[in-house]
Amino acid sequence: MRLAVPQAIELPRPGRLVQRLGLRGLATVFAAALAGAFVALLAYGVMAQSPNTSIDVGLARGQAPVAPQFRLALLSRGRLGPVLGGRLADTLRGPFVSLRALRGTPVVLNFYASWCVTCRAEAPTLERAWRLLARPRGVLLLGLDMQDAPDDAYAYARQYGIDYTSVHDPSNAVARSYGVTGLPETFFIDAAGRVVGHVIGISTTAQLAAGIAAALEGRVGGTDVGGAQRPLK
Repeated sequence: MRLAVPQAIELPRPGRLVQRLGLRGLATVFAAALAGAFVALLAYGVMAQSPNTSIDVGLARGQAPVAPQFRLALLSRGRLGPVLGGRLADTLRGPFVSLRALRGTPVVLNFYASWCVTCRAEAPTLERAWRLLARPRGVLLLGLDMQDAPDDAYAYARQYGIDYTSVHDPSNAVARSYGVTGLPETFFIDAAGRVVGHVIGISTTAQLAAGIAAALEGRVGGTDVGGAQRPLK
């Protein structure tokens, strides 16, 4: 018995495709393909720019979400004082700081940048809260300078007399993982590494005091709206 040999499948050549569809039909096909690609690209862009709301959703439910981890270059060790100095002397000695290495210490994480006008308005309040409310009680105020030049961040710290610990993120990657939509924003993290509070915009002394207390106690304080914000770059 002779087996049938499959014939090669001939694909239509570009010239034949034009003949079959006609110029108008071919243009319709290409237009549909371009429209589909544009819709897909638009959907990707919307998804990529959508803020991560998981922290605020968790806080609204009375939960304390685990703080997103990061490891960033150390800008300034700051003046830790006797309580934090003994606890974090080795942790803040190297060129990088990881949030995981700070586990066991409550943290006030403040996102800022030297180009942010609203951050400049908040700076004196943060510094006072650090000296009077956080540092004496063993709570670390950690400034996260983002989308900024290190030299500008140093000048900013000198101008406002900032002496708390600061790290640097040249991008907005960490901010996106926290769902930050503008500057400043402040997160309160307890000793177990869970977010227990969040202030959107310029924080007041009362909001900082409440957040520090929540971080010390490991108690969910929720999300609060502060003053003005500067949109991210």
